[in-house]
Amino acid sequence: MVSPFAKRGAVDSTLYSTAAMLRTIELILGLEPMSQYDAAATPMYSAFQPTPVLTPARGARARVPLDEKNDWNSPGAEASLRMNLEQVDRAPEQELNEILWKAARGKDAQMPPPRRTAFVRPIADDDEH
Repeated sequence: MVSPFAKRGAVDSTLYSTAAMLRTIELILGLEPMSQYDAAATPMYSAFQPTPVLTPARGARARVPLDEKNDWNSPGAEASLRMNLEQVDRAPEQELNEILWKAARGKDAQMPPPRRTAFVRPIADDDEH
């Protein structure tokens, strides 16, 4: 990440989700969470510093080819061609996740079963105030 407020020379190994990014943006802008997911997400506190550093950031060269693509023999290539990837949420989620898993970890890699979680925040009753 490049920002005057990003910690320089630090490695933040915290696993941040998209909801964490959204929660961080909400906090910066002073907005309330939009859902239970971003309300429960870990803000990206460890990635930022309170005062800006205005010296230019230096880029790093890629260590892998950025133009390399999966070929037609890649796991799930044929199934991917049948999926609607043009519209949001039209591809079969479980099948696409498995294709991505095997593309990243190898065609024989076993994907763990899906795990779904709900985050619930109690709403204060007006009578309690």
